[in-house]
Amino acid sequence: MYYVYVLLCSDGSYYTGYTSNLGLRVKQHKEGLGARYTRMRKPGRLVYAEKFSSRREAMFRERKIKTMSHDQKNRLINSPRNLVM
Repeated sequence: MYYVYVLLCSDGSYYTGYTSNLGLRVKQHKEGLGARYTRMRKPGRLVYAEKFSSRREAMFRERKIKTMSHDQKNRLINSPRNLVM
């Protein structure tokens, strides 16, 4: 299984990524071992996650979410497809 996830950063921005181990990846971000973006903006918490059966599907969805506006991401986070609630 693969997950697409969104982290809320300390500056109010969102970071979107994908992984096969959601718990470990979030932990890495919080410990400063994640992406450069989250090392600079300190991730606050996991606010969104979706599950996929293939890496390809997850990568495609990650790209779609990354092109969304901040308001669109806010709506996504409050949608029923969100696994984090």
